Amino acid sequence: MVMTIIVFILVFGVVVISHELGHFLIAKLNGIRVLEFAIGMGPSIVKFTKGGTRYVLKLLPIGGACMFEGEDGVYEKKDEDGKENAKAPSESGALGKAFNEVNVWARIATVFAGPFFNIILAFLLSLIVVGFSGEILPVVHSITEGYPAQEAGLLPGDVITHVDGERVFLQGEVTIASAMNKGEPMEIAYRRGNEKHTATVLPKFSSDDNRYYIGFTIGETIECKGFDLIKYSALEVRYWLKATVKSLIMLVQGKLSANDLSGPVGIAVTIDETIDTVKPYGISSVVLTMINFAVLLSVNLGVMNLLPLPALDGGRLLFMLVEVVRGKPVPPEKEGVVHFVGFVLLMMLMVFVLYNDIARIFAQG
Repeated sequence: MVMTIIVFILVFGVVVISHELGHFLIAKLNGIRVLEFAIGMGPSIVKFTKGGTRYVLKLLPIGGACMFEGEDGVYEKKDEDGKENAKAPSESGALGKAFNEVNVWARIATVFAGPFFNIILAFLLSLIVVGFSGEILPVVHSITEGYPAQEAGLLPGDVITHVDGERVFLQGEVTIASAMNKGEPMEIAYRRGNEKHTATVLPKFSSDDNRYYIGFTIGETIECKGFDLIKYSALEVRYWLKATVKSLIMLVQGKLSANDLSGPVGIAVTIDETIDTVKPYGISSVVLTMINFAVLLSVNLGVMNLLPLPALDGGRLLFMLVEVVRGKPVPPEKEGVVHFVGFVLLMMLMVFVLYNDIARIFAQG
């Protein structure tokens, strides 16, 4: 369990630092004063001030923050000695401008940089995973007798190219499409040699694990170097982006429930179970699996933060886009109230997810 906690902190820490670093670097590039760069939540463990910015490491290794002067109408009120120093926005120029003093496009770039850096991190980590493990292509390996794949005429060696009209490049794209299917017909396009074929299959329900199956195994591993390494690493990120967006759509449609959400505890449990599964294959397999897990988390964090909800980056971007259309900003005090309410609701959701995670642990125990 100690190993799980260490891995959780490392994986979560890298993903969060990447996100906040995106905000931080682009803010500095745009001349915005960063009041605080914090990793974690709760009480501070380590903190120091340099160049007008407080750098803080907090107790709980979840979340983080990059606070800008002037954001939501907040300005620094104390100097480094804790004395009152009620600066006007224009007086902080030596350390950078207030957030609301720079043009709207600079602010949009600063806020968008957090999720964007998560996608960049996912790509860089994918380079490591694909470089060492290769990539698995959607090539049919075997057919299960009596299942829809056999009835549709699919054969070993067929290359799946499209599922329900969407182009697929990786084994995982076909696997997740099959896993998310709820018994609806699926159109599968495939290539057999130089010939192109299309088949419609109706997945068969299995009561053993309460899901639907097409009835084939797929996967052909190739080694990736040079351009192929870049290409398939980008396709890995694309795959996780599609999977995350599809999961959110299914959640909105009611095909997934709030009980399917996992928070930090659920993620830690998943890490623990994954480590136990791959441990027999050696330390390199554990490391690569955890890096791949970090790819998933990084993409998830990037996408979730772009949702147009108060307190998230997407919510802030929405207000800025309104400013672009109106030609003037929403009053900071009003925007701050909206984000505060959103933050409270977000904390309530986190408590709910935490409760679900713990309840699942006891139910399984």
